[in-house]
Amino acid sequence: MFQTEFQFTLPKGYVDKEGNVHREGIMRLATAMDEIAPLQDYRVQANRAYLVIILLSRVIEKLGDLRTVGPNIVESLFSSDLAYLQDFYRRVNEEGTTMMPAKCPSCGHDFEVDMGASLGES
Repeated sequence: MFQTEFQFTLPKGYVDKEGNVHREGIMRLATAMDEIAPLQDYRVQANRAYLVIILLSRVIEKLGDLRTVGPNIVESLFSSDLAYLQDFYRRVNEEGTTMMPAKCPSCGHDFEVDMGASLGES
């Protein structure tokens, strides 16, 4: 079966107004419209860097208990979480996987790490 949704865990997490931290989420594959529509947004036209905010808000289906993830939530993420999501987006949309090749620095063994898994999980 073709996978269209991918689970992720943010390094730090989104902190809502009540102080709750939301780290676990689901991102779906992007459509052509997901990549085209933000170009018409006035915020993107005024500041091209804003494209990533709109794009991620379109493809993140869930974040913690939040069922809707709008641009205001993506704007409020810590920069390390935004960088993680940008890499995660690229990985699932260009490569179709959350797996990343890695090599043990001690023994040189090649293995894969699931970028969607929580740190400390196997």
